[in-house]
Amino acid sequence: MAPSPSGRLNRIGNVYFGRGQYAEAFSCYQKALEYDRKAADTAELIATLGNLGNICGVSGQREQADTYYREVLSLQKRLGDEGGIGATLVNLGNLRADVGEWDRARAYYLEARDILDRLHDDAALAILHSDLGLVARETGAFDDALREYDRSLQLMRRIGNQPGVADVYRMMARTYATRQMWEEAASCVQTSLEIAQRLGDDLRLAGAMYVLAGVREQQGRIDDAIKLFERVVQYDRQYQLPKLQENMQRLAALHERQSRAITPAHPEAAITPPRPKPAEADFPSHGPASVPDFPGSLKGDTEQA
Repeated sequence: MAPSPSGRLNRIGNVYFGRGQYAEAFSCYQKALEYDRKAADTAELIATLGNLGNICGVSGQREQADTYYREVLSLQKRLGDEGGIGATLVNLGNLRADVGEWDRARAYYLEARDILDRLHDDAALAILHSDLGLVARETGAFDDALREYDRSLQLMRRIGNQPGVADVYRMMARTYATRQMWEEAASCVQTSLEIAQRLGDDLRLAGAMYVLAGVREQQGRIDDAIKLFERVVQYDRQYQLPKLQENMQRLAALHERQSRAITPAHPEAAITPPRPKPAEADFPSHGPASVPDFPGSLKGDTEQA
């Protein structure tokens, strides 16, 4: 059976979306929506509205994304599609998390969890628990964050989602870093890095290196931090990632700090090792530069570099 015009346009839009060509993807989805409104095909309408919500969400048009998702939710409730309802609630929660509205995000996530628990949807729950871990971390609930991440790890391993396992270990590392527990942070992010290497996943590898570089900097291991950041910048250039300039500035600052540490102010002066900066000064708890650990999506791991 030949695909409908809407289905064909959505598929083309998804290709553009995957390439980061958001304007082209949005145009395809908008054209598909025109067909769906005329055809009154609820299933295709839900798919198109969901894609429009996704594209608006990643483009920063969160209120428009919210409008699309709410229409999707209304249609799913009319159909009694519990799995779809759970997915859309998570998407709504992600929008709120993106702007730091943690209480609202958590409310959406918990409502989704109740549904997905009933459905025993381990794949969706694995990501959802990592989302809840992010909310807990950002609201200072350290122990709750680690419990959520541990549950996410259990589910990721059960379903064989190795990329997801790498992501959760990286997020755990950032959680330990907020408490200045540098050895624990380094151990977690090393595990994430090793998994990314086995998978041949350059973007996850860059994300793990970024976090590890931050840990090494805070430990005063500036040479190690520079080597890691040089690799991150290489990946930024290779994949034309949006944080290239920011990371180049960070690398330059590390080189400057290194030169200050090894060049005495006077020929006779002894070299005094630099003291690590406070954790708050240069190790943000949310959103690493190369691969942000923003909330995931029930469509799979969608962290973008």
